[in-house]
Amino acid sequence: MNATDRTPADLLRSALAADPARPLVTFYDDATGERVELSVATFANWVAKTANLLQGELAAEPGDRLALLLPAHWQTAVWLLACSSAGVVAEVGGDPAAADLVVSGPDTLEAARACSGERVALALRPLGGRFPEAPAGFADYAVEVPSQGDRFAPYAPVDPGAPALAVAGVELTGAQVVERAAADAARLGLGPGSRLLSGLAYDTWEGLSAGLLAPLAAGGSVVLCRNADRLSADALDQRLTSERVTVTAL
Repeated sequence: MNATDRTPADLLRSALAADPARPLVTFYDDATGERVELSVATFANWVAKTANLLQGELAAEPGDRLALLLPAHWQTAVWLLACSSAGVVAEVGGDPAAADLVVSGPDTLEAARACSGERVALALRPLGGRFPEAPAGFADYAVEVPSQGDRFAPYAPVDPGAPALAVAGVELTGAQVVERAAADAARLGLGPGSRLLSGLAYDTWEGLSAGLLAPLAAGGSVVLCRNADRLSADALDQRLTSERVTVTAL
C-alpha cells in the first residue's frame, strides 16, 4: 500500500497502477468445481461497473447503507470495493429492513425482501451467469452490470473518516479498514507476490481481511475457497502447490 491509501478503493487504485496484469483474486467453489481467476485489471473493471450501477442506476449516495447478503465469493469482493468507491457503507450480513438497499444471493432472497429500497440479486453461477428468470422485485446483477461504464468517478470525494464497513457488530471507517488490513498483512508476513489461501467465511473481519483486504494491502493476491471443507487433505495439498500459496487461513 502507499502512504496516500486511505480507503479500500485507494488500495485497489494503487494495485492497478503498480501491476494491472498480476492475479488478484483466484476463486474456487468446491461444491461446483468452479475456478475463476481475476487479474487486478479485470477485478478493477468489475468494481468500476458495479460502482457505476450503485451510483447511477440504484441512486446510492455516500453514507447509504447496503445490506450485503452474499457468501465468500469473488463477486462479494467486487461489491465490497464498489461500495468503498461510492462511499456506501457495506453491512456484511446486515438487516435488510434497516438498509437503504440490499444485495442478495440466491439463498437469502426472502430475507432480502424486507428492504424497502433497491434490491439486487446475484445468481452466483459460474462466470457471473444470470438467473434463468430474475426473482420478482429484484434487479439481476448479471443483466444490469455489463452495460455500465468501465471507469468510475464518484460524484463527491469519499471521506476516509466516514463509516465504510460493518461486520459482526463492528463498524469501521475507510481509514480504519486500511489500517487494520495493513496490520493483518504485516502479522501474516504478506508482501508483494504473496499468495494467501483463505477458506474463511466473509461474516467476520478475519474472513474479510484474509479473503481480500490484507492481500490487497500487501500487494499480494488471494486464493478464495468456498466450501473448502469438501476438499480432501491431498486435494488441498495439490492446490497449495499448484496455486503457489505462501500463507493459509483455514
